[in-house]
Amino acid sequence: MSTVARNASNQNIFKSMKDIDLTSREVSHQCGVTMNDSVEARAIAEFMEENNPKVTVTYNPATIRIDGEGKLIFKMSEITEYLGRDMTAETFEVNTSTHYGRMVRVDDDTVILFGDMNEVMEYI
Repeated sequence: MSTVARNASNQNIFKSMKDIDLTSREVSHQCGVTMNDSVEARAIAEFMEENNPKVTVTYNPATIRIDGEGKLIFKMSEITEYLGRDMTAETFEVNTSTHYGRMVRVDDDTVILFGDMNEVMEYI
């Protein structure tokens, strides 16, 4: 990984354990995906970062994290155009090593991650 990429991802969405109040009933509405580092994953991360100011991208040596608040919408047609070759929901899922939040594949073109569990109910 280049120094530029590593320095660009110094943001951290996680609190230190000393800053977490375990007695709080606060609910996080964050959601995100961790992808295996690949050409496709880098294109998805760059596209999401450029098109959603609330997205945080973290480049690790073998993975790329894409984190957001509330909802992350991945449109395969838009990512295909950005990447310059076909991106399908299946390819997206193969590149995904893990996610948090509720993942819904709405159709062949759209994968949505929800941080608010109530919002996902309309898709169940």
